[in-house]
Amino acid sequence: MKRHLILGIAAFGLAACDPTGFVTDEAGRQIDPGNFGNASMNNMLVQTGQRSFAIALGERFAAEVPDTINFEFDSAVLDAEARAILDRQADWIRQFPEVRFRVYGHTDLVGSAAYNQRLGQRRANAALNYLVSRGVSRSRLEALVSFGQTRPVIVTEAPERRNRRTVTEVSGFVERHPTVLDGQYARIVQREYVASGTRPLPPVSTIRQSF
Repeated sequence: MKRHLILGIAAFGLAACDPTGFVTDEAGRQIDPGNFGNASMNNMLVQTGQRSFAIALGERFAAEVPDTINFEFDSAVLDAEARAILDRQADWIRQFPEVRFRVYGHTDLVGSAAYNQRLGQRRANAALNYLVSRGVSRSRLEALVSFGQTRPVIVTEAPERRNRRTVTEVSGFVERHPTVLDGQYARIVQREYVASGTRPLPPVSTIRQSF
């Protein structure tokens, strides 16, 4: 009897796991490995003040919009690719008038630290001015910061395009904005959600090409 019981427990243990590490039932169906409820938990943390609204929106911005543009060597001129990315940033930023942003300028490691500090500032200025030209209020763009050559993506003394960049990030909320003052953060999310559902669909040809 004991032998049969041990074999039964062992068989159940084998049926409860698969090689991917997911827990499964007897039909092989995957059971949630631990992510179920994360969205509700995040909402609760935001609403109770345990999770910063700015952090939550910052993560969303980084996930939905490219936050980085790159530059040619020793240049602060925006090329076509940079302008296209900034257009997407501006579209996203305009949807959230309660939110403020900061633009960080960076360079590669070629040249002196003092020169690169100024170059990083020029690049941040170029990005900020373009966002303003696309309808973003200058008052919502925080004081510019230049990190110069101090925070490279790729550590190399050679010219490196990936280091020649600006990064746009959420920095906080507009002070005394009524939506934020009244604690009505849900209206920020709900407004954008409704707007996203009323935007026109892309042409059928575009949809077909995406498959």
